[in-house]
Amino acid sequence: MGFASLRKDVKQGPKRSLTVAWGIDGGVLTACRDALAEGLLTEVLITGPRDQVEAAAAEAGVDLAGFSIHVASSPAEGAAEAVRFIREGRSDLLMKGHLATSTILRAVLNKETGIRAQALLSHIAAVELPEGRLALLTDAAMNVKPDLAQKVQILDNAIQFAWSIGLENPKAAVLASVETVNPQMQDTIDAACLAVMGRRGQFSRRAVVDGPLAFDNAYSKEAARQKGIESEVAGQADIFMVQELTAGNLLYKSLSYVGGLPIAGVIYGAACPIVLTSRADSAESKLNAIALACRALGGK
Repeated sequence: MGFASLRKDVKQGPKRSLTVAWGIDGGVLTACRDALAEGLLTEVLITGPRDQVEAAAAEAGVDLAGFSIHVASSPAEGAAEAVRFIREGRSDLLMKGHLATSTILRAVLNKETGIRAQALLSHIAAVELPEGRLALLTDAAMNVKPDLAQKVQILDNAIQFAWSIGLENPKAAVLASVETVNPQMQDTIDAACLAVMGRRGQFSRRAVVDGPLAFDNAYSKEAARQKGIESEVAGQADIFMVQELTAGNLLYKSLSYVGGLPIAGVIYGAACPIVLTSRADSAESKLNAIALACRALGGK
């Protein structure tokens, strides 16, 4: 299943509405318009100053039919209003507009008015691999240096998300720089712990977990064979889990910019998936991220 198949599935599923927090970004508005035109969404709500939203839409050549603008005077207010629409059931999905990620997360995580659902939120990217299937990469944008307990939640989030988009009983590779456990390298110890937890069914959904695995043998059966690694996960991982943000961010951008692979990201662990895109992301990537969030919500 690639992004084209994913979008086809979403079209045939329940129709969703989406709210963009501080939607004064022409690229985001373009992706939302395309999602409406493609039948992925039925409605788009935008928070922000009306004149700036309309100016961004005009500059991007976006017809705002199917959009409703809800006036907000600051990014913080726009984020809070967008989160309120989700909490009150006015909208199904949340998308980051032209505001800092920290601003929207403060609204999401607010103890009184937020929409946190899991103990820990994490970033999950779907990557369309050269063979045409989707695999997940986590965490490339949220958790900087998670400890083992946080890694358990990050991996559990990814496993839940995999099931929600149709990757049942996913194979998860916990990445490290080497494939053997080295007592002087904490990442290899943590990876081994996660693998044992997987074998003992300690995650919320079924998954096959192995680690530590270097990226080459997690991705390539031939690389694993040459190194004598016998693993159900090697060469066929559905989830690539990095163990700190820098590695995840570098891998994410390498796959996208150097590898040229289609990629889309969301934040998971709130009441709904949060579409998180960069201004540098293509319109296609933003559209794929919307579809990914729709599919995940439908598959819960």
